[in-house]
Amino acid sequence: MFERKFSIRTPEDATEISWFCDICNGDFEFLGQMDGEFRSSFEHCKDIVVKADQAGFENILLPSSYQVGQDTLSFAGAVAPMVNNMSLLTAVRCGEVHPPMLARAISTLDHMLKGNLTVNIISSDLPGTKVDNIIRYEKSREVIEILKQSWTQEEINFNGKHYQIQLPTDPVKPYQQNGGPLLYFGGISEEARKLCAEHCDVFLMWPETENNLYETMTDLSTRAAELGRKIDFGLRIHMIVRETEKEAKDYAKRLISKLDLAKAQDLKSRALDSKSAGVLRQDELRKTSDSDGFIEDIVWSGIGLARSGCGSALVGTPEQILKKIQVYKDMGIRSFIFSGYPLLQEIDYVKNLLLPSLNNTKLSRIQGRTPESTPETPLTYGARK
Repeated sequence: MFERKFSIRTPEDATEISWFCDICNGDFEFLGQMDGEFRSSFEHCKDIVVKADQAGFENILLPSSYQVGQDTLSFAGAVAPMVNNMSLLTAVRCGEVHPPMLARAISTLDHMLKGNLTVNIISSDLPGTKVDNIIRYEKSREVIEILKQSWTQEEINFNGKHYQIQLPTDPVKPYQQNGGPLLYFGGISEEARKLCAEHCDVFLMWPETENNLYETMTDLSTRAAELGRKIDFGLRIHMIVRETEKEAKDYAKRLISKLDLAKAQDLKSRALDSKSAGVLRQDELRKTSDSDGFIEDIVWSGIGLARSGCGSALVGTPEQILKKIQVYKDMGIRSFIFSGYPLLQEIDYVKNLLLPSLNNTKLSRIQGRTPESTPETPLTYGARK
């Protein structure tokens, strides 16, 4: 039982439960087996989004990578009219798009979704390039500052080290109010922590031991407080939930039963984040696991054998997993991004066995970003200019 000793932005008993749509070639029946049925085609990934929306998830992460798959912003725009309630947590890689045009693309999506949009900020090298870590985060910070100016001010008036921009903001006004879309951000390096404390709304973490997660949350909250801010926390984690513990553990074993470790390592190394501090920490944690791959009670690290990024799953019965989620909530985690293999199938297990027992909501509504009625913007009923 954790007695939280820091403040978070959403202290009430709120839980934002999200799903994951792997538009970057990472959906499998058996990890590492490149079955054509689960390729990241538009049809397959669209089906995941629509089914997650119908199942009652409040958000869905659309990742970004340079792998066989789809461009995130293009895919988000295509599926936006198909979504009735769920938000799209759309990943954007800082520097890929000129900041005012990125702001405009996000604003366009925000209007299409009637404010049901959140943004996952990624600060990593662009495909085919390599820059100094400090410079990369300098650029990311400037991109975020330009986005915030475009959403909250009458003009962009930015004179930074990497960008110098003066423009009116009418073309990029978002649907959401009080600051525009919430910014979700993850990263455990020193530069990532600085940037998150200064600018992010929800700090996303990957699975670790409870003590490690709590230490990270304490550090980030302290850094934010020193800047006069409060942030929320999220956890990206895979899910294997079954009626019995044996069924869940048997399915975990089945998932890696055809895994070729050499091929798995090749698949991992393709990802742009494969050498990031977060991924290396996931790999180190897996080395401390027991003989069955568990780093902690019901936290199984086997997925990290074949996947970069989030490498562990909660494996157990609904009762076991709900108890663990409550521990995470007591620590201060308010947003959860679940996934399972294959993605379409596992939606049903989470929908039937977990969602009915969780107080599922949108952080953007709690924090007054997504308005209850149509706001006045140049794309709604504001004056045409």
